[in-house]
Amino acid sequence: MAEFVYPPVIRAALTLFKALDVRLDIQGAEHVPATGGAVLVSNHISYLDFIFAGMGGYKDSRRKTRFMAKDDVFRHRISGPLMRGMKHIPVDRTDGQPAYDEAVRALKAGEVVGVFPEATISRSFMLKKFKTGAARMAADAGAPLLPVVLWGTQQLWTKGHPKTLTKRHVPVTIVVGEPIHLAPTDKPVMVTRRLRAAMTEMLDRAQREYPARPKGPEDSWWLPAHLGGSAPTPERAEELDEQEAAAKAARRAAALTG
Repeated sequence: MAEFVYPPVIRAALTLFKALDVRLDIQGAEHVPATGGAVLVSNHISYLDFIFAGMGGYKDSRRKTRFMAKDDVFRHRISGPLMRGMKHIPVDRTDGQPAYDEAVRALKAGEVVGVFPEATISRSFMLKKFKTGAARMAADAGAPLLPVVLWGTQQLWTKGHPKTLTKRHVPVTIVVGEPIHLAPTDKPVMVTRRLRAAMTEMLDRAQREYPARPKGPEDSWWLPAHLGGSAPTPERAEELDEQEAAAKAARRAAALTG
C-alpha cells in the first residue's frame, strides 16, 4: 500500500514547496543506507517534521520512512487515511508496547522507521531530553541509528504560533548524519547520550549556517534565545510544557467527573 500512497504524497509536497519557493537544502543524503533496516531519528520543531525528515531518507535512496506518531493523527478524517496508507505506526500514549513491537518487526523486515525521541515539539527549538526508545529499537532489531536534524520548518507551523503554510521563500535545512552502529554490549542510555551529542553538533551547525535571519524583533520568535531570538529558553519551554500537561490532566479529570 505504501508503494502506491507514499510517492504521490512526496510529489504533492514537493510541488507545494516549489510553488511556495521553500528552499530545501538536503545535506548528507548519502548516509542513508540503500537497503536494510534503520532507525531515522529526528529533532522535532514543527508539525510538518515527518514530511521533511522523510525527504532526507527519500532524496537519493528512495527509502520510505515509517514514522511513529500519536494515534490521534490516525483518527483525523484527512490525515488518518494518508498516515495509514503510508504505513506509519500509530502510538497509543497509554500503552506504547504494540507500536514498539511493530516498529521492531518493520526494522527486521528491512524498513526505515522514523522516531522523534523528544516525543513533543521543542518550544525552544533546541534539543529536549531524549527518550531511549530509538536506541532500544535499534538494539533489538540489529539496525543502525540514522541522526537527522531539521531547521527552518518551525517558520511554517509550530506549537504556540499561527499556521503559516503559505509563507514564501522559507529556507529549510535537512541534515542527515553518519549512521551510528550499535555493539552488542552498548547500553541504550549511553547510546542515547551519544546520539543526542551528535545531533546537538549537527543542529548547532545548521542554525549557524542557516541563510536567513529574522526581519526584525517581531520576527525573531523562531530563533533560539542563545542566538539572539525571542524563543523561550529551554528552561522556560520546559515550564510551559509542564503547564500544558497539567491543564490537559485537569480537563481529563473534569470530563471524567462531569
